[in-house]
Amino acid sequence: MSEIHYDRERIEEAMDRILNRTKRMDMPWDWPCGVAYYGISEAYEATKKESYLKFLKERVDELIGLGLPRWTVNTCAMGHCLITLYESTGEEKYMDIIKSKVEYLRKDALRFGDNVLQHTVSATNDFPEQCWADTLFMAAFFLLRVGVMTKDASLIDDALNQYYWHIQYLQDEETGLWYHGYNNITKDHMSGFYWGRANCWAAYTMSKAGVILPECYLYPQYLEIVGSLNEQLSAIKFLQTGNGLWRTILNDEESYEEVSASAGIAAAMILKRNSLYIKYIKKSVDGILDHVASDGRVTDVSGGTAVMKDRDGYRNVSKKWIQGWGQGMALTFFAAVLGYDGMSGDGAL
Repeated sequence: MSEIHYDRERIEEAMDRILNRTKRMDMPWDWPCGVAYYGISEAYEATKKESYLKFLKERVDELIGLGLPRWTVNTCAMGHCLITLYESTGEEKYMDIIKSKVEYLRKDALRFGDNVLQHTVSATNDFPEQCWADTLFMAAFFLLRVGVMTKDASLIDDALNQYYWHIQYLQDEETGLWYHGYNNITKDHMSGFYWGRANCWAAYTMSKAGVILPECYLYPQYLEIVGSLNEQLSAIKFLQTGNGLWRTILNDEESYEEVSASAGIAAAMILKRNSLYIKYIKKSVDGILDHVASDGRVTDVSGGTAVMKDRDGYRNVSKKWIQGWGQGMALTFFAAVLGYDGMSGDGAL
């Protein structure tokens, strides 16, 4: 297997800067914090720096003390760092919250069709019968991780069912790329654009499924994930820019390069362990490092983005400000780079 050549010291120094800048962000218990702290969790697993875990525990404990919000699909993203904290400390308070989130997703979260989770961002019925790629990271991947951790077959089955139907609803079989959302009432993809970060959520979480699911090849629905991911990555590699990044609308050369999407897509390529992706990964290492500012802010990250009405809606989302998901996905990518040599692929799948 080919190797990724990189400067470990430079990457770890960039990760330290990102962490220190993220510490200054006042993020409540919601998905921006969930993605940011997932990245810190991945950085801790890759480096074993106790300072990363110490910050994570202190901040999460503070948020718990302030009171937890009502659960939504998006607030379940915080479950990822709770898994890391529980596995690292053994403290039952983290498992109690994990179980509460799982109970919500199992029994109370809005669903449609074949038990597909509707994407929710608040306690109201935000987007009736809409399926968004974001849900894969915030909820389906979380359910899969908990199912594997607790050896709960029903949870694993539910998680794989979410992957299966998100693939059916959101992936364009002709291009291999993913739409941002699907409206089950109108039976369409609304504005119908291949949004970069949607493709990041899909590619990254699908690539992680084979890494964390024991004997993944024995699950028919996992084979659907494999086929989807193979098609997506084989198409998306051609849309990488000369700077090693991907655009906020993947196939629109007039839309800007967007770093959170780029980090997730490149991390998926690492986790896939296909040597044909090495040259694209190498370009991404330099491209993403170039977007870590001296103070640790990950730059050129688009703001929170609903399924926008038109092309300009996506192209005009601001990328000026620091975002939790930008910090988190950059850390996730760098953690994957550091862990590449110790990874195993999914065989010939």
